[in-house]
Amino acid sequence: MADVLVQVEAQPARTGPAPAPSPAPRWRLNGRRRAGGADSRARRIGDWTLIGLVLLVTVVAVLAPALAPHDPVQPIGVPKLPPFGDGGLLGTDQIGRDTFSRVLVGLRTSWLLALVVTGVGLLVGTVVGLVAGMFGGWVDSLLMRITEVFLALPSMLVAVAVAAALGPGLVNTFLAVIVVWWPYYARIIRGEVRGIMARPHVEAARMAGVGPLRVMWRHVLPGVVPTAVVTASLDIGNVVMVLASLSFLGLGQPAPAPELGADTSRGLVEILDAWWIPLVPGLVVMLLSLLSNLAGDAVRNRLAHRR
Repeated sequence: MADVLVQVEAQPARTGPAPAPSPAPRWRLNGRRRAGGADSRARRIGDWTLIGLVLLVTVVAVLAPALAPHDPVQPIGVPKLPPFGDGGLLGTDQIGRDTFSRVLVGLRTSWLLALVVTGVGLLVGTVVGLVAGMFGGWVDSLLMRITEVFLALPSMLVAVAVAAALGPGLVNTFLAVIVVWWPYYARIIRGEVRGIMARPHVEAARMAGVGPLRVMWRHVLPGVVPTAVVTASLDIGNVVMVLASLSFLGLGQPAPAPELGADTSRGLVEILDAWWIPLVPGLVVMLLSLLSNLAGDAVRNRLAHRR
């Protein structure tokens, strides 16, 4: 019998691309999408809730005189009555005035003044930053050197010095804070404008002969607005703290006008006997600052989502 030679041909090596991995099961993809959608929905609800709380605080501040159950300046009963009793919701202070009414009216002063300071500071800083960034050259150098002089000064000490020189009062407090607050916005807006000016659509508009004012209004300003809004919203809490600090030092409204920082300062001597007198206005300042910072983050998230 002849030998049968069985020849086994070796299979050639695979030279093509590696096979694609098998797709993930549909149930796993759907679960991930549902989880991502739930997180996004929860974040969106949380952001709008914080923004709504800020609007609610603003409405309460505007309507504070009508919402206050008593005159915040006149005594209503026995001094140092504890909260949730005969002294009302938050008790009475060291001379028998309603603490809740004083906190409401003091919140009005601190919150609305913080909004005004932030708005005016943003307006001045935006104008300075726009002009510096748009025109450049010696205009930019001059405006930025002036801005840097203000930034180099210790802002809190300058505000205290200006308020002390002008005397106590809301207008003087406003001027003291606004003097040191606008340079931050000017520097931020100027940097944003310089970045927008280098974009192709702005350069094309300028090469087409569009005037500088039209370029600023149609192309630069819309790109600056989101940054300005986010910066201002994150800054309101800082303004609240600065205003409360000036009031705490006696540089706010003169007594007996209700103000959160001043009421905290005057009530410190009663911290052991009537803890609510200094503690309540101090807690309100802390909550206002915390809420405004969280709402600023929410505004930033919403604007980033729209982009």
